[in-house]
Amino acid sequence: MLAEDIALGYKQLLEVERGWRDMKQVIDLRPVYHRKEERIRAHVILCCLALLLIRITETTTGSTWPVIRRDLQRIALGTFAGPAGTFRQRTELAKAQRDILGQLAIDPPPRIFQLTAETP
Repeated sequence: MLAEDIALGYKQLLEVERGWRDMKQVIDLRPVYHRKEERIRAHVILCCLALLLIRITETTTGSTWPVIRRDLQRIALGTFAGPAGTFRQRTELAKAQRDILGQLAIDPPPRIFQLTAETP
């Protein structure tokens, strides 16, 4: 059982190292020069929460964060204007985007986001 404990400890060490690497690269935790201790703590806590959300998202979807982010960043919102008014509409969701949102139990954003009628 000693060999299993060593292997588990090594795997956990790799996960901790991956977490720190992701905090520096993926979340872009870098030196931020806050003057007050509570702001420093708040900054680090927010970065840890972001990493936790990334890990939950990866675990739930079975995909990596760069792939998830790439797919979701392709959702765009366009503004269209005409004589009747303006409206904002999101792009049609691709299957990969619908799958990610479905796995995370997140409702897709509305197709028509804002509608403003032109007044005569």
